[in-house]
Amino acid sequence: MTPPPEPLELQALARTVVATAKAQGVTLATAESLTAGMIAATLAEVPGASAALAGGVVSYSSAVKANVLGVEAKLLAERGSVDGEVARQMAQGARRVCGADVAVSATGVAGPDAHDGKPVGTVFLGWASGSGSGFTEHHFTGDRARIRTLSTVSALELLSSHLAPSSHTA
Repeated sequence: MTPPPEPLELQALARTVVATAKAQGVTLATAESLTAGMIAATLAEVPGASAALAGGVVSYSSAVKANVLGVEAKLLAERGSVDGEVARQMAQGARRVCGADVAVSATGVAGPDAHDGKPVGTVFLGWASGSGSGFTEHHFTGDRARIRTLSTVSALELLSSHLAPSSHTA
């Protein structure tokens, strides 16, 4: 089992994301379920983050996912909240609600128990930009804190990949 990143590594990743977004004039948003604001908080720890971070929505409940972010209620009823398409729609909703250029979302199971028929460690990260949207699936191991931290790291890496010059998304 790979150890979670050190706090300095996580801060460096967040600094890179914020600096790249600022340099490109791109704004960012988050929609977070299992991470409950950790992604946005990690970005906000970077001095000057307000030039890039438009905002975020903590959508722990399916009602907030549907009513605030616009995730299809039928999708939530049929598949549950731990689903790739849910993550994609969460990111689209965050982008829309926050008026951002690029958004990332996180939904999954941090534990200690399975949820919606999905085992602990199942995580879906969504992304949305002017050029499209999608999601990635992850299967992390460890305790609740480790799964949430690895989800935050992976979400920042996903944001970074959508800010790379070769895939400019704004």
